[in-house]
Amino acid sequence: MRGTSPGFARSLGLSSPMGGVRSRDGRHRSCLYASEWPCNSAASLSPFVVTLALMTTANKITLVRILMIPAFVTMAIYYGQSIERGAPLEWQRFTAILIFLVASISDGLDGYVARRYNQRSSLGVILDPIADKGLLLSGIITLSISNWSKVDPEYGRFPVWFPVLVISRDAVILVGTAVLYFLVGHVKVKPNWTGKVATVLQMIAIAWVMLQLQWVPLIWVVAAAGLFTLISGIIYVLEGVRQLQAEGHANAR
Repeated sequence: MRGTSPGFARSLGLSSPMGGVRSRDGRHRSCLYASEWPCNSAASLSPFVVTLALMTTANKITLVRILMIPAFVTMAIYYGQSIERGAPLEWQRFTAILIFLVASISDGLDGYVARRYNQRSSLGVILDPIADKGLLLSGIITLSISNWSKVDPEYGRFPVWFPVLVISRDAVILVGTAVLYFLVGHVKVKPNWTGKVATVLQMIAIAWVMLQLQWVPLIWVVAAAGLFTLISGIIYVLEGVRQLQAEGHANAR
């Protein structure tokens, strides 16, 4: 980190370096790039602590959201186990719901902070989708293996095909993107409205299980989410093929 230029650090989402000193000519010198005290005190800190201290507020929020994922999964599984024992611990359910809710809200918060305070960064571009997809997949997978209903298991967990479909679609998109980048050298990402609807419906399905809503059968909600997940996956695949054809890589030789 000590040899990193200020511009590169900012592109990674690192804020102004910690502290600083003034040289003999009176100009400020950053702690990351000066060798004398107090700058050299940063060298005694671990790289993780230094990096964390230099991260932008938006990226810190995103990082906290990522760290919430294992906490949510733990509480969700423990609650499911308490139901299996016949002694549901409702505080575990409420804790899992609260963690998931705070994590979901932070998704919009880090984006707002990044835009409002000009904290867009290359690191944020990487961390944000990891946090978003990680939270969504953890909810779907966890609520597929853990029963949350004290009365009817049909309302307490997702059918097995649902997480398989969601994971398969994401895997196909990821592999397709890698292939497209390898063959073409660039990827034009064009978000489709069906993908956004699929994400919203997946979130609704997760909420349906956690809140134990029963005025509409869970399978209907899951079916709607699954349908748009499938449609959006097909559309993204077709878009990838179109981009390959435009570059002449999908034509028969």
